[in-house]
Parts: sequence; structure tokens; C-alpha cells
Amino acid sequence: MISSLLSVVSLRDLSLVQAVSRHGSFNSAARAMHISPSGLSHQVQKVEQALGAPLFERGGRRIVPTAGGRRLLEQIDAVLAAAEHLQQAARAGEVAFGGELRLGVPASLGPYLLPHLIAPFPQHFPGTRLSLSEGKPKGLLRRLHEGELDAVLGPPPAVSPAGIASRPLFFEPWEVMLRADHPLAGKSTLALDQLDAAEATVMAEYHQDGVAEAGQVQDVSLESLAALVELRGGYALVPALARDRLSSIAAVTLAKIRGPAPGRDISLYSREASPWGEDLIAFAELLRQIARRRPGLRLLD
Repeated sequence: MISSLLSVVSLRDLSLVQAVSRHGSFNSAARAMHISPSGLSHQVQKVEQALGAPLFERGGRRIVPTAGGRRLLEQIDAVLAAAEHLQQAARAGEVAFGGELRLGVPASLGPYLLPHLIAPFPQHFPGTRLSLSEGKPKGLLRRLHEGELDAVLGPPPAVSPAGIASRPLFFEPWEVMLRADHPLAGKSTLALDQLDAAEATVMAEYHQDGVAEAGQVQDVSLESLAALVELRGGYALVPALARDRLSSIAAVTLAKIRGPAPGRDISLYSREASPWGEDLIAFAELLRQIARRRPGLRLLD
């Protein structure tokens, strides 16, 4: 039997406790959860009293869980995940994704792929709203793992979080973006050995691919990357889907890479426990249909 103290603890109370654990600060958690710090502290104390054990050590600059609190926080995470699955399962079968697909996309992919998705999505999934979140691949996968997103598009992570499934979609090659007055500007194709790696400006998001070991690494958008190439000269490697947008910038030109081009694999990621398995299969097929019609992309098995 659940005690009378624990029976008055709500899922919202547990969510507040979870927020304190994630942020390591009552003030930061309070801002994220739209509650006053004093109100948040009161609710956390309520949960601690109901459980009969302290969850956090207080007094330091950063709030950390007690030894027993770590074990209890794992159970709180499990309770909240189960509640979300219960809600999703209750909506399953009414409309695809229960009426809303919360999709995460990297900033270097979203603006160039999503325009081709917006029109066909409601035709394939009537009654379902597409909610979009941009960010860095690692952060998006973390949000997927924590239940904030239903699916994520992006390249393979260095380490896949436990409980995450992937569906390969397509390979996207890099192209070369040069300043308009570069000696190689105006050529439709270039070989990588024609380029000086020291002149490269590389997006931090895909620096790990090892395409350019020298040059400057910048944590910027593709449009900002174009501005840096215009300012500094040299070149940058950019994803093929961005060609239409970047080719409209007068200060730079683009060239395809001759021979086997480096690039990135794009997959669809979701939680293994998601109740939207059939919907995710259909969504992955829609994305593959879109990729099949885009020049330069190659479908992955």
C-alpha cells in the first residue's frame, strides 16, 4: 500500500525534483520549470518528507544528490518515463504520433531539409502536428533519451545512448564553398588534393569527421560560415542540401568534390520503447522518398 504522505505527491512534484537534479541548482531549475525558487524548495521538501529521506545535499554552490538520493532519483526518472509512455499509449491509434511529432534536427540540416518536408508531411500524417527543435546532435539525442523529443535526425553519435534505436536514411556529401575571388572559384568540380587544408574553416559540428585536420574550427551556422569565408578567404566544406541557399550568396561560390566525396550519414533516431513504431517506419520512408529526389544524396541500406 502507498502511504498517505506519498499518495499526495504528484507527477509535477517529481518533475520538479528531476529538474533540480539535472540543473544542480534550485535557481536554474526554478527558471526552467517556471516556479519561484522558494516554491520549488517547498515542493522538493514535500517529496523528501513523503519518501522519508533527503534527496539533495544543501549548502554548497551546486546542489548534489545524497547517496540514497541517487537511487531514489533513478526511480523518479523511471516513474516519469512510465507516465509519459502511458500518456502516449493512450493516444496511440487515434492519429499518427498521438497527434504531435516532436522532431529534433541539427542546425546544419534543418533549414535545408525541412522545406522539402513541410508540404508532404500533413498529406502522409493527417491530423498530426510537426513540432521542430534545432540544436547540436549530442544535445538533441540527450533530449530524445530524456523524453523531451520523439525523434531526432542527425549523424551517428560517437556513443549511442542506451535505449535508442536508429533507422539509416541517406548519405549527404560535402561540397566546397570558396570566396568568389579564390583562384579555384568558378570551377564546377574540385579534387580535395587541390585544396590547402590550412585554408579551411570547419564547422565544429562535423570537425570529428577528420575532413580537415588543419584550418580553423568554428561553432557557427552555415550562413555565418559563409560570412567567415567571405571575410578570411580560403574555403569551407558544407553539406550538399545547403547548396540552393548558399549559392544565392554573391560573395561565395560552390563546387562539387571530384571522386568519392566525404560527407555524413543521416539517420532517424527514436526511443526503443516508443509506442509509435509503425508511425516512425512510415516517417522514415517519407524522408527516404524526399532524399531520393534531392541531387547528390544516396540512400542508405
